[in-house]
Amino acid sequence: MGKGSMIPQEKSAAVTRALREAFGVAALDDICWMTRGLSSDLVFQIVVRGAPYLLRIMMRIDERNDPARQFTSMKMAADAGLAPRVWYANTEDGVSIIDFVEARDLAVEEARVRIGGALRRLHALPLFPKTFNYVTAHKGFIWRLRGAGILAKSEIEEGFRRYLEVCAVYPRLDADMVSCHNDLKPENILFDGERVWLVDWQAAFVNDRYFDLAVAANFVVADEAEERVYLQEYFGRPPDEYQLARFFLMRQVLHMLAAAVFLLLSAPGTVDESANLPSFGEFHQRIWAGRVNLADNDMRIVYGRIHWERLLQNSRQTRFEEALRTVAKRHGDEKDGRRLLPSTEERGARTS
Repeated sequence: MGKGSMIPQEKSAAVTRALREAFGVAALDDICWMTRGLSSDLVFQIVVRGAPYLLRIMMRIDERNDPARQFTSMKMAADAGLAPRVWYANTEDGVSIIDFVEARDLAVEEARVRIGGALRRLHALPLFPKTFNYVTAHKGFIWRLRGAGILAKSEIEEGFRRYLEVCAVYPRLDADMVSCHNDLKPENILFDGERVWLVDWQAAFVNDRYFDLAVAANFVVADEAEERVYLQEYFGRPPDEYQLARFFLMRQVLHMLAAAVFLLLSAPGTVDESANLPSFGEFHQRIWAGRVNLADNDMRIVYGRIHWERLLQNSRQTRFEEALRTVAKRHGDEKDGRRLLPSTEERGARTS
């Protein structure tokens, strides 16, 4: 392997096989670590015959970390010009090689438009191999937060009361179940100076379209005016009252999910709620600029608290009530209408 000494010994043969099949060589010109975030995958920038590529090695393969699903989704996105070219992807080894994108800074104002357009194209793709509702799948986190004693009881009661109101009205519509990335954080959105590329397809599943829109909006949408620009780029026309309501409610769902996951994974017990927090917008601007490391436990606690505070603030707005009414009015007469989100009575239900 030459310079491939960074490659785990048990994956050395698989990487050599990848290099031979993709490029007809058995050795690398150069290699350096690229791994970021909380994934168990190993990610490297490699140089082969003078050209840079991205090598990803899956170190844990199971039903959730299924390379067949991930690589199929990634290839579909690459064929559509949304993801970098795939040079090699072996599902048995969990090894893939794609074009390396030399990322440049992308202003939030431009990102708002470009990401909206990229999501429109992504969600128009044929369906990915499997459906997975992240909120339903993580309901264990959400309901554990309710009784974990991490946050003040009065706040927990208020937050969950409002969350249950969303659960009661938010629909599961086949037309809105589309191919989703599901993890559109800044390091997975790369700009090469000309176009946006989406990378890291570990979380790719069929899901509600508004989930992708809500995740990316944390970083590029600060107010209702920017929201309309973002959604107009996505829908190809100004968003209507119903679309705005669905988007707003899904954002609150995401705040609940993020608060539960980050606080339960990171908080040792009751958090000090007297500690000052940065604003939601400020903290996400820092993440967008690469100045926050969410591998740091303290930062994860701050992030969980920021999402929780945002949920409480938004649920006290008139807009929250208006959004509930708008969505309920559209679907309230559907006797057999399905709901996307798990209620307390559905905690033991299987996920899909």
